Amino acid sequence: MTVDRSVSPDIETLSERSREIFREIVESYLQTGSPVGSRTLSQRLQGRLSPASVRNVMSDLEAAGLLSAPHTSAGRLPTEAGLRMFIDGFLEIGDLAEQERQEIEARCASAGRSMEEMLTQASETLSGLSGWAGMVLAPKLEAGLKHVEFVQLGDGRALVVLVGETGSVENRIIDVPPGLPTSALVEAANYLNNRLRGRTLAEARASVLSELEERRAELNVLSARVVESGLATWAGDSSQTLIVRGRAKLLEDVTAAADLERLRQLFDDLDSKQALIEVLELAQEGQGVRVFVGSENQLFSLSGSSMIIAPYRNSDQQVIGAIGVVGPTHLNYARIVPMVDYTAQVIGRMIG
Repeated sequence: MTVDRSVSPDIETLSERSREIFREIVESYLQTGSPVGSRTLSQRLQGRLSPASVRNVMSDLEAAGLLSAPHTSAGRLPTEAGLRMFIDGFLEIGDLAEQERQEIEARCASAGRSMEEMLTQASETLSGLSGWAGMVLAPKLEAGLKHVEFVQLGDGRALVVLVGETGSVENRIIDVPPGLPTSALVEAANYLNNRLRGRTLAEARASVLSELEERRAELNVLSARVVESGLATWAGDSSQTLIVRGRAKLLEDVTAAADLERLRQLFDDLDSKQALIEVLELAQEGQGVRVFVGSENQLFSLSGSSMIIAPYRNSDQQVIGAIGVVGPTHLNYARIVPMVDYTAQVIGRMIG
C-alpha cells in the first residue's frame, strides 16, 4: 500500500519529551475528539512527569503552532499543522482484518453487474466500517444512443438532444457557424444517427472523427463543422456522479452550534459541482492513498473536515474515479487508510 506523505522537518526540532507528549495528545484527540489536559496526560504517562512539567511542554508546542486551546482551561487540541505532522511522522498504518476484507469484497460483489450499484455498495461499506461518510466519484456511465437531433437556437448556437436506449434524454448547447441553414443541422443529425445508434458516444467518437479527417464522409462543409463541434463538446463533458453514503453519521459528532455550521458547510461542499472536479483532481495527483486535513484542500477548507481518498483504475490502469471517507479531523487515520486502499483495489479488479 502506498500512502502519499511528505514528512515534516519540524519533527526533528522536537525534544524526546515534547514528541512523547505531543503524540499522547494527538492519539487522545483521535480517540475522543476532545481536548486533553495536563493532569490527564500526567496520568497517561504514569506519573513520570508532573502536571506542571506537562503544562510547560504543552505551552511550547502551542507556541510552535502544533497545539491550540479552545478555552483557557479546556486542555489542548492538535492544530491542522499538528495533525499533518503526526500523520507524516508518527502515524503507524495498520492492516485490515480478514473479516473486513471479506465484507468489502462480498458487499461489492453483491451489487450485480451494474457499476453504479457496485460503487454505491462500496461507499456504504466504507461508511459502515469507518463510522463516517463514504464517498465515491463514479465515472459517467454512457448508455447506447437511440436518436440525435439538432435544434436551431440562433446567434450561432444549436441545441443537441440525445435520446438513449434506456429512455434517458440529455440536452447540450453547441456553437455553430452563424447563419447556418436548418438543412445542415438535419444532414448532421442524419449522419450521426447512422453511426451512433446503439453505440455509446465514447465508442463511436474516434471512428467518426477519423472518417471526417479522411474526408470519406459525404457531408458538406457546414454539416461537418456541426458534427465536429458536437463531438468536441461531448469529448469535453466530464460529467460524473458523486455518491455519498452515511451523512447521518456526521451528525453524531455535532456537539455545538459551531460544529453544526461546519457540517452544513460540508454538506454544501459535497453537493456542489466543484466537489466532483476537486475530488478527482486530488486523486489523480497521487499514486496511492492521500490524506487531507482541514484547509489543506480547497474543497473542505471552510468545513474543516478531513478526507482520506484513493483513486481506482480500469484494466488499462487509467484513473477513472476515486473513493474515500470524509469526516471530522479526529478520524481513525491508521485504520481508515488501509480500508480505503483495499476498497479501491477491489473496485479496480471488479471493473476489469
